[in-house]
Amino acid sequence: MAIQTQNQDAFKGMLKKVYSWYTGGFLVFVILLGILEQMGLPRAWIGYIFLFATIALYAGIGVMSRTADVSEYYVAGRRVPAVFNGMATGADWMSAASFIGMAGTLYLTGYGGLAFIMGWTGGYCLVALFLAPYLRKFGQFTIPDFLGARYGGHIPRFIGIFAAILCSFTYVVAQIYGVGLITTRLTGVAFELGIFLGLGGILVCSFLGGMRAVTWTQVAQYIVLIVAYLMPVVWLSVKHTNFPIPQLVYGKVLEKVTEREKQLIDDPKEKEVRKIFADRAAAASAKLKGLPGSYETEKAAVGKALDEAKASNAPAEQIKPLQESVDKFPKSVDEAKGAWTREAGLAARAAPPIRHAEAFPGKDEAARDTSRRNFLALVFCLMVGTAALPHILMRYYTTPSVREARESVTWSLFFIFLLYFTAPALAVLAKFDVYTLLVGTPFDKLPAWAASWSKVDPALLSIADVNKDGILQLAEIAIGGDIVVLATPEIGGLPYVVSGLVAAGGLAAALSTADGLLLTIANALSHDLYYKMIDPNASTQRRVTLSKVLLLVVALAAAWVASQKPADILFLVSAAFSFAAAAFFPALVCGIFWKRASKWGASLGMVSGLAVTFYYMVTTQPWLRGVFGVTSPIADNIWWGIQPISAGVFGVPVGFAVIIIVSLITPGPEKDVQDMVDHVRFPVLKGSVATQVD
Repeated sequence: MAIQTQNQDAFKGMLKKVYSWYTGGFLVFVILLGILEQMGLPRAWIGYIFLFATIALYAGIGVMSRTADVSEYYVAGRRVPAVFNGMATGADWMSAASFIGMAGTLYLTGYGGLAFIMGWTGGYCLVALFLAPYLRKFGQFTIPDFLGARYGGHIPRFIGIFAAILCSFTYVVAQIYGVGLITTRLTGVAFELGIFLGLGGILVCSFLGGMRAVTWTQVAQYIVLIVAYLMPVVWLSVKHTNFPIPQLVYGKVLEKVTEREKQLIDDPKEKEVRKIFADRAAAASAKLKGLPGSYETEKAAVGKALDEAKASNAPAEQIKPLQESVDKFPKSVDEAKGAWTREAGLAARAAPPIRHAEAFPGKDEAARDTSRRNFLALVFCLMVGTAALPHILMRYYTTPSVREARESVTWSLFFIFLLYFTAPALAVLAKFDVYTLLVGTPFDKLPAWAASWSKVDPALLSIADVNKDGILQLAEIAIGGDIVVLATPEIGGLPYVVSGLVAAGGLAAALSTADGLLLTIANALSHDLYYKMIDPNASTQRRVTLSKVLLLVVALAAAWVASQKPADILFLVSAAFSFAAAAFFPALVCGIFWKRASKWGASLGMVSGLAVTFYYMVTTQPWLRGVFGVTSPIADNIWWGIQPISAGVFGVPVGFAVIIIVSLITPGPEKDVQDMVDHVRFPVLKGSVATQVD
């Protein structure tokens, strides 16, 4: 034991030295690129250098960490020190949604966005209290491993495999979507090509070395992403407040944003633009109701206006827009339905901006109650989902002992806190910049970043002079949440090299989470399905090889789905949390803390919780409704006003109820299973006869 402790201390010291040199080298790299930019290095080159240098770095770590050893491949040899496991977990956790989407959500929704911070950080308290130490003491490789051993038989294990694949695949699609978005911004290549460029970096890490390579890559990625996130926020803070700690000036800037909101809500020009949007939305809604007859009527009216202008020899400047209207008019009823549906959606832009500091906004008490319920439901789903995500729980199998598993949860919270405590400040600082410096600017003097980002994707940023006054109003800006973090350096007037750094940080966040998720899926198929259920005599080499092949197949499938742009990043990620919460949390908690929980109780509980969650999402989320052909009005399927992003709030209690009821009416577990529960739950004291599994 003493020799093992000495070896662990030496290993920890070596890691500190390596990553200290790495951090210093990374900062020098960024400074050199900044100097080269000032000397004339083109922006495109900076983007390519950041992309290929960071991917090459991660790939290099993956190559150096390659292994065919089962323990190293699945759990990094169980020798990852708590502080480094905390950093790796932080990188694994802070996905593209956290890095790119969270500050954007706070920007767009204000107080409501705090549900993500409260839910995601609060979930780690549940991990520390209810799951991580006990799963580490169990001492196997995966979550389905625990379900199979605790509840007995292949049925609970298979359901666990299915649920792990479902939530992990949903989550990894969002990460690969983020990879494509960032790569496109860095290099200018097509979105679909950007996805597959980033995919190469993902595969080299997880394909060659499994959890061992992923762990050490994620530590490196955490350093990149936290430096990239903090640097522009500190600069914005200095720019607007002359103080370099944005978290401490958050309240002061929020007061200024609140004052500016009042001015913009009452501004006559803003009201004029909002009325134009309201009229356009109302007209489109009327056309939709009149289909298919309204299509022919509108088509004839547009053509008649053009013919009359030509017949009256109208000037060319009058005929040109009429000709464009004819050319752009939908070619079919279905095309018209899609175009008018998008136009009807402008009703949202007709509403005044959401007040950033207003809790639970709504036009009346009923609407405010619904807003409050959705806030609490989302916090619940994110907390419970965090505590049940397989790729996060797997990280606590990699520590040397149960004690270090518990300590690594604390370190995880600290490293996550650095970003999450900064995100609200970033949202407010960016909003203050847009509200005060961008709004009111003549269209011919808009900053370069506005033009460049609107070309990347209109869904990220769209600016149009709706009332033709030549001045930009707030209502004329349609901004997507994903742009806020990525455009922050340009909004703040920083050199382009910082934009490249932020994009590299977002790429690191997406790649690190994608690595962990793909490994979870591949391990569920190769270890839990193939080795544990199909061929228990499979050789070590075959198991690891199969895992690598499956990882490649799953990665390509996820990349193809992401290339279709199925939904926004935040919904996909939140859906994964609801799936994980409903499928795993009741079964894991009951399995650890209630010895009476039975095989059939857990199996039916996981299935029923997952089924309720999936059903609610399919019937209430517009994109999924289209995929599954649901035609009933959305309002008929909404329960108590809860949005589909929080579907797990129904699945989790159903899961608990089914596990408890079925367990009470079916035979209990065998004596050896109950003994295993006692072993997992209670620490082994020094001097006792029993030996703790570490």
